[in-house]
Amino acid sequence: MNKPSLFRTVDGRNCFVTFALVSSLFLLWGFCNGMIDVMDKHFQEELHLTLAQSAWVQFAHYLGYFLMALPAGWLATKLGYRGGIIAGLLMVAVGGLWFIPATQIAQFWAFLLGVCLIAAGLTFLEAVANPYTTVLGAPDFAATRINLAAACNGIGWIFGPIAGAMFFYSTDASGKSTGAETLWMPYAGVAVVVLLMVLVFAKAPMPDLKSGETLPVEAAGIPSSPISTHSMAGFLLWLNLAVLSVSLGMIACAIATIFSEALFLPVLSGTTALFLLVFSLVLIFQRKNMRPESIWSRPHFSGATLAQFFYVAAQSGIFAYFINYMTTQPPVPVGNATASTLASLGFGCFLAGRVIGAGVVKKFSAHTVLGVYGAVNVLLCACVMLRLGWASTVCVFLAYFFMSIMFPTIFALGISGLGDGAKKAASFLVMAIMGGAIMPKLMGHIADISNVSVSFVVPLFCFLCVAVYGFFWSKLGGSPTSTAFLPQTKT
Repeated sequence: MNKPSLFRTVDGRNCFVTFALVSSLFLLWGFCNGMIDVMDKHFQEELHLTLAQSAWVQFAHYLGYFLMALPAGWLATKLGYRGGIIAGLLMVAVGGLWFIPATQIAQFWAFLLGVCLIAAGLTFLEAVANPYTTVLGAPDFAATRINLAAACNGIGWIFGPIAGAMFFYSTDASGKSTGAETLWMPYAGVAVVVLLMVLVFAKAPMPDLKSGETLPVEAAGIPSSPISTHSMAGFLLWLNLAVLSVSLGMIACAIATIFSEALFLPVLSGTTALFLLVFSLVLIFQRKNMRPESIWSRPHFSGATLAQFFYVAAQSGIFAYFINYMTTQPPVPVGNATASTLASLGFGCFLAGRVIGAGVVKKFSAHTVLGVYGAVNVLLCACVMLRLGWASTVCVFLAYFFMSIMFPTIFALGISGLGDGAKKAASFLVMAIMGGAIMPKLMGHIADISNVSVSFVVPLFCFLCVAVYGFFWSKLGGSPTSTAFLPQTKT
């Protein structure tokens, strides 16, 4: 039998072709996500929106992830890897085609609906593709594989803003903007490509591989007792519920502001209190029935959902306001078209970070790399806030580089040792993407009352949370001796 390697499983199966096909999905959602931030700036100008109001684009995008994460995980479990991918692709196609009538409707809500539909389809793809890459070869190289696949995501991020700028900022012979009329074109093109991908995946080899070893409860650092008696697992679960409750409250109050700004604080406080009460009652009712085998009894997983929430919050905020930053903050501000080109340069740094990061996490402990990268980004955001001229502008590009490995690495660390529970865990980790629906609005609000540079305090805090998770991952029960979903460790 051939020795297990990067793309060869322990039973000798070569999965390179399957890995390449699955990696194309990463490119797809990177391309779609890359267009979102250019669209954000487009609506600011076309509809005369404030930065906080234009954040509805990110809100709709990440709300789609939040709403579909658990259903996507459930269906992926029922349909298998192939069925989950095809279901996600079909939903993306529906969302892309919706932009054709949305352009005729010419209302902000119609475009937001299309964004939400595409995000819902991408949720299926992420819930399947992320954990699938971790089993397409030797367990030792799982973090390396997911970072390599994520590099394709970086390629999509580069071309997304270019396509967006081409159609969203297009002009006629007289120089008049035609972006409102051509906005549907790149999304219709995505729909056509996605339908072709459905045909490919329907015939492609898609082995339903198992998730590798499952750590015994004791090996993961969890005592053989109910979760309620384990302080760390219980604390992190409560913290997850608190973040979820506040997030749901903010989502509710954000929707309420459509009707009245005065409803913001009452709805926020009332909804948050309600969800905290409901979840408290649920926990009290289930505390005697909570099994230590539950994925939530693994602190390294429940910590990962928090880290993922804050990472995506930081990423979406920086991506959303990059163009605003470049057009207002540098010593010599640039125009929208140039800023969109610079956004592609930023995503080039993002791609370079993922390619280099795939090699780094192969040589060093993945959780240590995550902690170091998170700490570096805290310093970079602080430099941006200090408005140090061109040095701060360079720090924005460096932030792209050092945030690049965070999503896939947190994902790999979170599902480490969960075995068959990895699919369920993947749904919650995708659900944690809802952080991207919340923080851009907060960041936009700070930018409106101050400036974009000061608003980087939001990603600064978020990266600090990611750094803490990385440095303390092994203490949360993520066993550095386990080979499941981890690179070879050198400490």
